Amino acid sequence: MLELALKTLLSYVLGSLMGALILGALRGVDIRTMGSGNAGGTNALRTQGKLFALGVVLVDVSKGWFAAGILPSLRLPGLPLDPLLVRESLTFACALAATLGHVYPVWWEFRGGKGAATLIGVLLGASPAFLPPLACVWLATVVLTGYVGLATMLAVGSLPLVLLVHGGASPAAFLFAAVMAVFVVYTHRSNVTRMLARTESRARRLWLGTYLQRRLT
Repeated sequence: MLELALKTLLSYVLGSLMGALILGALRGVDIRTMGSGNAGGTNALRTQGKLFALGVVLVDVSKGWFAAGILPSLRLPGLPLDPLLVRESLTFACALAATLGHVYPVWWEFRGGKGAATLIGVLLGASPAFLPPLACVWLATVVLTGYVGLATMLAVGSLPLVLLVHGGASPAAFLFAAVMAVFVVYTHRSNVTRMLARTESRARRLWLGTYLQRRLT
């Protein structure tokens, strides 16, 4: 239990290291006061440009990958590996903690991002085989609707279905997928409000509607 508690706590602390806020502090900006007010990659791209956004995504994905892919099996000084602890359960506990840390970072007044990039990282570390189908859902949604937030919600929401189709998923994996599907919708609730009000921005370079409008004009 000590290993579970300590590594879960470390994952949360690691998740709290926000790429947008760390890089923003180096630049002298706080992107939570700009654009959508979100400390994530999409708002970083819209307010600070491609290079800054790339750095944000790399930091946020990397911390999720480390928390789920490296930390669960890492031998920490003075902390032996617990032989009674199921490694996969520890992996998804660390994955959940890192994602929560990103959304509610202890270092930044619990005001973080929406969890998408860190979730990509934890899936890369825990179950990379499930990323391609999620990427297909994301891309198809963006092309058809132009809404990045909707694409993220549908992609993560499809994860439990992907696990069912794939078969052999553990209860820990399926529980994590179900919790994330609900949680990502919750963190994107402002996007849902803007989509209903038809004020949500679209990714026009990827949206099929942009191409059709150009063809018709």
